[in-house]
Amino acid sequence: MTSICGIMMKTLFKLTGLVIVGMSLAAGWLVLQYQTFKDTPLRIGAENMVYEIKAGANLTTIAQDLTRKGIIEQTNYLRWYARLNGMADHIQAGDYLLPTGMKPGEFLERINAGKVLQYSLTIVEGWTFRQMMDAVRQHPQLQHTLVQVTDSQIMERIGHAGEHPEGRFLPDTYLFPRDTPDVDFLKRAYTAAQQLLADEWAKRRPNLPVKSAYEALILASIIERETAVVEERFAISGVFTRRLIKGMRLQTDPTVIYGMGDAYQGNIRRRDLETPTPYNTYRIKGLPPTPIALPSAGSINAALHPDDSDNLYFVARGDGSHHFSATLEEHNNAVIKYQLKGRKRSFSSLTVSSH
Repeated sequence: MTSICGIMMKTLFKLTGLVIVGMSLAAGWLVLQYQTFKDTPLRIGAENMVYEIKAGANLTTIAQDLTRKGIIEQTNYLRWYARLNGMADHIQAGDYLLPTGMKPGEFLERINAGKVLQYSLTIVEGWTFRQMMDAVRQHPQLQHTLVQVTDSQIMERIGHAGEHPEGRFLPDTYLFPRDTPDVDFLKRAYTAAQQLLADEWAKRRPNLPVKSAYEALILASIIERETAVVEERFAISGVFTRRLIKGMRLQTDPTVIYGMGDAYQGNIRRRDLETPTPYNTYRIKGLPPTPIALPSAGSINAALHPDDSDNLYFVARGDGSHHFSATLEEHNNAVIKYQLKGRKRSFSSLTVSSH
């Protein structure tokens, strides 16, 4: 009996030892596999990829999705890693750029920090409000809430009811995450424009004919539309500033074009110059009632710091630049040279900015 018990005890000890060895081997294998998982880059492929985490997604659903797509092999390892490192409960929704070579830990750090992919939309200098809204409505990563609404309703929704929208949004490139509401985008561009305008107005040159920051914005929009040559902005501003001081009409084509609206087909006829509109500066004195475009920071600065020359006229040279003149006689000669190819013939001297 004693020998049987001894045999059974020895057998039990052996089995226990085998179990312990087996468990140790299994644990070691798991540790090795887990370590390999941590050190192995995600299976992203040869090019970077964009991975979307939807609102409400948790660590389990993300790990399962990554496994299903073949980006990781083991769902549980990602979950263990996140829980061991305190990164399981702070996941933020959005689009994430996953570069080749990214490891699981880096992925978890990124989605915990909310380093979402930023998309961009550029508001182009000189665009009209309508052109800007076309770009906003067509951007695939913005959340579109301003569908079939009027301009006045747009201004109401961004918190500025009763304001004319033209010119009030700063041309720039804006970055934002996917599904940013269009209203938030517009609020940001509006605020940027107002802050810039206020700063520039505070630093304006004294004794200007523009009596408010809004009048400066109107003048800046005309300067923006008159020239694409950055260096000319201050000279253009100088011409318009002196004409305003002297009580001369601005006589600038871009205001006429804006006032024509959809009737403009690429060419201004004499009857267009003679047709009264609130924006026809051949007919009205002073500035038009609103801006005619979205002016750049450079044009706003130029409107408030005109040059000190005697020029009252300018004419397009045909290469994008302009010739400036102090007298009507000089201006007429410049028109003959640059617009009429040197051929003297009857023409109108009405325009300050012959194109």
